[in-house]
Amino acid sequence: MAQITIKEIASMCGVGVSTVSRAINNHPDINPETKKQILDTIREYNYVPNNSARNLKRSESNTVAILAKGISNPLFADLIQSLERDIMDKGYLCVLQQVEEEENEIEVALRLEKEKRLKGIVFLGGASHPKAEKLRQLPVPYVICTVDAAMDEGLDNYGVVSIDDEAEFFRLVDYLCNLGHRRIAILTAYAHDTSIGKLRLDGYCRALKKHGIEYDESLVVRMDRKVQTYSIKNGYQTTKELLESKVPFTAICAISDTLAIGACKAVFDAGYRVPEDITVTGFDGLDMAYYYQPSITTIEQPLSEMATETSRILFELIEDKGGKKKHIFEGRLREGQSTAPVK
Repeated sequence: MAQITIKEIASMCGVGVSTVSRAINNHPDINPETKKQILDTIREYNYVPNNSARNLKRSESNTVAILAKGISNPLFADLIQSLERDIMDKGYLCVLQQVEEEENEIEVALRLEKEKRLKGIVFLGGASHPKAEKLRQLPVPYVICTVDAAMDEGLDNYGVVSIDDEAEFFRLVDYLCNLGHRRIAILTAYAHDTSIGKLRLDGYCRALKKHGIEYDESLVVRMDRKVQTYSIKNGYQTTKELLESKVPFTAICAISDTLAIGACKAVFDAGYRVPEDITVTGFDGLDMAYYYQPSITTIEQPLSEMATETSRILFELIEDKGGKKKHIFEGRLREGQSTAPVK
């Protein structure tokens, strides 16, 4: 008798493949009765998942990894959920791996691939110019999502899905300049950042240059290393220090919505108003920025479409349908209540 498949188990139980995968992997977000029905059916038909004791070669493991650099970033929550669903719907297992700020995501991926014998990898966050010699060591297809990574002519079998961070941040700062602001502070990443922090800072500088505004290092505020990166607390702390420095400014543009929300709180605590006294903008288009009071003017990333495109490209690469693919989405300027023309 032929080995029963996960799709047949799903059909028998009247559920999707992803629900069967969740039952097998003991996910908490599944109805207990549904889980019992699935596990009983698995035992009855002696179904053995691909990655367990069927004595298959490790190289036949159907596992895709999502490596998230900054897993606490709210931006990644919806992306991870959508990607995990797409991966499981394809009958693959999904491994979520956190990458610490100081870690190299490619080295983490290489270790994980040896351990899990992955079929594919999705990188969330990370460097915009990852080292090609490291990437060449990856034996499986991968997609870099949320970072407009440079495409290397010597590499193959990978994809990039992102927005143009430099161009979109240019658009945001250009919008502030058109409101009459000339003393614009930026809440940005560490000086050594080679990812979105650098790209968005480049967009900031280009917008200033377009409007004939001289770059002022005292208005470039780096995230606090002692506080979790891209957190509301980091935005609060850095803005508090900026205000205490007495450097004059009329607007703050933060490289994330979370930093912008923290900035607003610091402005309020210092006795100022947003936007009457200080204009504040964010970036990413998170729900929390929309529902915050005042709502934050931001650049909205099309996260649902980006997740779908990431999955599509990855599985095309896994199925040997491509070399390298790049899809750059356009962001959308979402005006909120946190911005106003300079007085």
